[in-house]
Amino acid sequence: MTTLPAGFGGRIDETLAKVPVRVAVLTVSDTRDEESDSSGDLLASRVSDAGHVLAGRALVPDDRSAIRAKVLAWVASGEVDAIVSTGGTGLTGRDVTPEAIEPLFDKRIEGFSVVFHMVSTQTVGLSTLQSRALAGIVGGVFVFCLPGSNGAVKDGWDKVIAAQLDSRHKPCNLVELMPRLNER
Repeated sequence: MTTLPAGFGGRIDETLAKVPVRVAVLTVSDTRDEESDSSGDLLASRVSDAGHVLAGRALVPDDRSAIRAKVLAWVASGEVDAIVSTGGTGLTGRDVTPEAIEPLFDKRIEGFSVVFHMVSTQTVGLSTLQSRALAGIVGGVFVFCLPGSNGAVKDGWDKVIAAQLDSRHKPCNLVELMPRLNER
């Protein structure tokens, strides 16, 4: 068993086989393009390095309709288990990712924002208040919305999302819930 870093709780049971998750990466930005999308590159690399399938990757402008359309297309495809977005969670007028995504949630994962801010405080201190990171479930697909900086991607993926998308994480993880997300 591998114990996670102090403060994380839980452990990785390395005697179990890891179940790959199909993860799509969405960058939300008016200022980045495919060449300058360093946070999207970092996130895509982290997904693959963790043994998951990079099921899709896209860059859309800070536009509610464009963000929603991409997320809903991935959900409808049936080929994505989780979506991780980077960008658009700040406080400026252009930052609209939460407004675009939150109305789509069937359920909000309240603890994600809390845990993200706890982790982020260790890196950026009180500046974490400027983030509106959030997560929830849309049509049986987990959706995580991270800020657009490389540091936020590292904090969000490395210290929160990666462990919960690892089927070997104990005492529990999000992967074991996937078959039951659309139960009624």
